[in-house]
Amino acid sequence: MKLKQLFFGMLLSVNFAAMAQNAADKEVLFTIDDKPYYTDEFTRVYKKNIDLVKDESQKDLNQYLDLFVGYKLKISKANKLGLQNGQAYQSELSSYRTNLSKNYITDSKVTKELVDEAYGRYLKEIKASHILFLVGENASPADTLKAYKKAQEVRTKALNGEKFSDLAVTYSEDPSAKENKGELGYFSAFRMVYPFESAAYNTKKGDVSKITRTRFGYHIIKVEDIRDNRGELTVAHIMILKPQSATPEDTEKAKSTIQDIYKKLKQGENFESLAQQFSQDKSSASKGGVLNQFGAGQLSSEEFEEAAFALKNVNDYSAPVESNFGWHIIKLVEKHPVKPLEEIQSDLENKISRDERSRLITNSVNDKLRKKYSVKRNDKLYASVSKIVTDKIYTNEWALPEDKKPYEGTLVTINGKKTLSGMDFLSFMYTQQRGENLVKPLKKLVDTKYQEFADLELNKYYNENLEAEFPEFAAVMEEYRDGLLLFDLMEKEIWEKAKSDTVGLQAFYEAHKNNYKWENRVDAQVFSSTKQDVAKQAQKYLKKGKSVEYIKEKLNSKDAVHIMSNEGIFDENSDKLPKGKKENGISDVIKEGDYYYVMKINKRLETAPKTLEEAKGKVINDYQQYLEQKWVSDLKQEFKININQPVFEKVKKQIKS
Repeated sequence: MKLKQLFFGMLLSVNFAAMAQNAADKEVLFTIDDKPYYTDEFTRVYKKNIDLVKDESQKDLNQYLDLFVGYKLKISKANKLGLQNGQAYQSELSSYRTNLSKNYITDSKVTKELVDEAYGRYLKEIKASHILFLVGENASPADTLKAYKKAQEVRTKALNGEKFSDLAVTYSEDPSAKENKGELGYFSAFRMVYPFESAAYNTKKGDVSKITRTRFGYHIIKVEDIRDNRGELTVAHIMILKPQSATPEDTEKAKSTIQDIYKKLKQGENFESLAQQFSQDKSSASKGGVLNQFGAGQLSSEEFEEAAFALKNVNDYSAPVESNFGWHIIKLVEKHPVKPLEEIQSDLENKISRDERSRLITNSVNDKLRKKYSVKRNDKLYASVSKIVTDKIYTNEWALPEDKKPYEGTLVTINGKKTLSGMDFLSFMYTQQRGENLVKPLKKLVDTKYQEFADLELNKYYNENLEAEFPEFAAVMEEYRDGLLLFDLMEKEIWEKAKSDTVGLQAFYEAHKNNYKWENRVDAQVFSSTKQDVAKQAQKYLKKGKSVEYIKEKLNSKDAVHIMSNEGIFDENSDKLPKGKKENGISDVIKEGDYYYVMKINKRLETAPKTLEEAKGKVINDYQQYLEQKWVSDLKQEFKININQPVFEKVKKQIKS
């Protein structure tokens, strides 16, 4: 799925350019099997993407036209194969349209108010406890009143000074309250249901909230603390992985290694150098252990996160911290304050759309659509339809009438164009049977569900007509259709073939073997110390044939680590090796920065071709490109292409000017 997201991310940068331009004065640039493609689209796409193109040859207009024609050839081939009729294609296109339409079926004013509110709350984190009194959203008035009175009684006890945690254990109907005493920890916006969040943020520190209703029931909340959002951090770490074998000996060795590194740090040695030499996080070791910026809740290790946020000052580092992955020493590189609203506005809008507060937007949109479109109801038919619904709907036993004919007349007319029958409404009612969650009494239920039905159909009508209402929406959808077809076609004709065609892949590898080589490598043992005499002593031991364990045992003590070792196969230019020529045998003592190194090169591994298995990812990628180039050449023979050269020359002059 990530591949498809990347593919469309690149494609849609073209699409929005195509939609945003004026289509005036367009001419036919070329045809494929007599289907015309116009100058305006080519010009917009070229101008939009020119700064993104790294290959200079693709900036050449002749080359770019060839690429553009190739793109349209692939779309033509996809349509010829009937890929546009595939169920998966239709489903994904429908899903995309649904997502895109969200930008058109919302209320921007209400959305902005909710974004501003959410951001204000996002700046703070609240620590709170609660007591829950369970009652359903559509419970009977008697049950609702009973739960409310119980909440009143307990709130009064809390206001009179009784310990909130004891009240939570005694009265809360939250199953976890017996263990956590109602404690919820720290949270910010979007971590709780919206009414609960609002009640917490509208209560002062140390106070007990008013009784608050959510879909779960009634709550009383005690706000124990309010603190500023801690923002984000950049840290570096030195990591020793937990051994896969997990034997006591291997585990103890890993622990000993991280403790040795920690001792060296306390002796004043450089964090970045130690990370480069010993960290087993390959993605960060070469960068001195530096990790990507992160905030609270963004890491998969709570232990790592808490240790990182506990660091106060830049360049402070932690004692070894154990996570599920291994042991870490964490260094604070930079603190990042909470992002400004403009940087996270889009993320907040997405969260609002999935949150309970989105109902406020929905209600606002419904009000506007009722004013935009006329909705006429046949009241006589509605009265007849209403009588068909019985109390059995509350027990999920209500059935549609066997004789449907009396209810097939028009019940609702939207905008004088879309009609819905009485049976359409009854069918909707049939799907709404949810027992105790339904409103009572029955008449109120039918009226409530009718309004839901009418609003739902209003939204459907509006959505179905977005292309007519908004030309830019129609343009983006057309572009996405092409992009989706192209992805499916490439997957079918190129990507999967490159992976499964083992004979062709092997032949391609054999023909291009010299493109896939190992750099010069060495099989080596590397020792490092901040003390020259220690490095010289290690050199002497190496010359006597002593093992790594022997050397470390002799030169290190219980309280001080004077020398560390690293062994394995390294690229000659690896950061884990000192610079200079690498020759077999034991090196001189080499000084780099604050460290003295001595190496034992057991064997040199010269430049050599990689096997197909070793280079498979790169070979497959190159083979895909080869297949695509050949395939486009074949398409040029399959379809009739006619370039309007005089028009193209005119386009080139216009672009260059």
